[in-house]
Amino acid sequence: MPLPSVTRSLSAKLLVLTVLFVLLAEVLIYTPSIARYRLTYLEERLAAAHLAALSVEATPDMMVAMELQNELLAHVGAHAVELIRPDSRVYMLSRSMPPTVDAVFDLRGAMAPRLTADAFMALAQRRDRVIRVIGPSPKDPAFQVDMVMDERPMIQAMVDFSGRILALSVAISLIAAVLVFVSLTRLLVRPMRRLTEGLVAIRRDPDGTPPFQPSARTDEIGVAERELADMQATIRSALRQRERLAALGTAVAKINHDLRAILSTAALLSERLAESADPEVRRVTPRLMASIDRAVELCGQTMTYTRDGLLPLARTAVPLRPLVEEAGTTALAALRPDVVRPDVVRPDGERVELRWNNRVPEGLTVRADAAQLSRALVNLGRNAAQAGAGAVTVMVETRPGGGLLLLVSDDGPGLPPRARDNLFQPFAGSARAGGVGLGLAIAREVLRAHGGDLRLVESTAAGTVFALELPPGIVVEEAGRVGEMPTSDSPIPD
Repeated sequence: MPLPSVTRSLSAKLLVLTVLFVLLAEVLIYTPSIARYRLTYLEERLAAAHLAALSVEATPDMMVAMELQNELLAHVGAHAVELIRPDSRVYMLSRSMPPTVDAVFDLRGAMAPRLTADAFMALAQRRDRVIRVIGPSPKDPAFQVDMVMDERPMIQAMVDFSGRILALSVAISLIAAVLVFVSLTRLLVRPMRRLTEGLVAIRRDPDGTPPFQPSARTDEIGVAERELADMQATIRSALRQRERLAALGTAVAKINHDLRAILSTAALLSERLAESADPEVRRVTPRLMASIDRAVELCGQTMTYTRDGLLPLARTAVPLRPLVEEAGTTALAALRPDVVRPDVVRPDGERVELRWNNRVPEGLTVRADAAQLSRALVNLGRNAAQAGAGAVTVMVETRPGGGLLLLVSDDGPGLPPRARDNLFQPFAGSARAGGVGLGLAIAREVLRAHGGDLRLVESTAAGTVFALELPPGIVVEEAGRVGEMPTSDSPIPD
């Protein structure tokens, strides 16, 4: 898969996002700033009006010539000024014909939301208004200033301020974006690109790609680089092991074919020994035949396990009770192919009365692969019998969402510690001497292929219980006594 282009790369996205986020931050800063700028502008006009009005006090008769008033008002930028002293004396400056006031703004006790709203309303004005501004004098809060002025000069000053803010915001955004872009590119994007290129190369040629060399970083990127290097080494080792196992499997298949033929001949000859007149020969013959059976079983299970790979499922609507019944018959027959009756001969040569108790109710139909599900049950039943159980019981419980729980329990001596530690490991989890440990591994693969799982519920001296979990939606039909089945919502312990 090719790497993304520059315009669609992580670097470009980081650059654009940085610019947008800085601009957003500037917008959030601009909102109170423009309100504060308008307030400062008005306070400066009030301060200038205060000083201009004090000129009235300097005249002998408290009267200012009209020409001087006009000059003072032009300096302030107002049409009229009224200054109220703490002793209630009023000083006034006014043009001969002041204009009509369009709006009044009282700055006494004005809060931030109101000031912000007034600022944006002023920016939105399209006509020239005359406004009246009332507020305490910045020179002395004890004095109150009442001033009439044109709003347009203030709006123009606010627009100029906004333009400066915008230019500054763009400059800050670009500078911040470049700095963040350079920093993140060196700290994050380049290492991520290197990791991505390494992953793509490993996917294309897992065995031929040169080893990935992690950096000395101790942060998350460094951990990812070291994990990728370890993963590559693990994959390469697994591929080489797979090649060796494939070659070994081919050789084993050839050996297995010849060995089965040899064992079949040995089995035929061993049956003749059972008819010998020598009591000692007749005594050891069952053990000899059991050993040959175990060798044949080892060959058959090994070939089945290595041949299966991913289990292909042929799901059909299967009545569950007949399937369990047939699995019990097959499990008994699997102990000795020539004996199909409750009184069977175990591989150790002893005869036992094995009972298969099928407690699955009638009328329960599931959508599953009948052959594979039966195979899992056969493996569990055969393992129980070979471990010394006299009875195997199969029960069923409903699960939330339409799932099922098949419980396979026996009255055997329980699993030894070694078998529990390697329970589902092929060639390692056998509970008996000479076993290959493939029965449970295959059974678990069958359940997982169906979307469920196989778990050990308990194993004590009184017996062992396995749970075959079937996923929700597997039940096709329930009838008769199915509604009387127990329901379990508790999870099966690991």
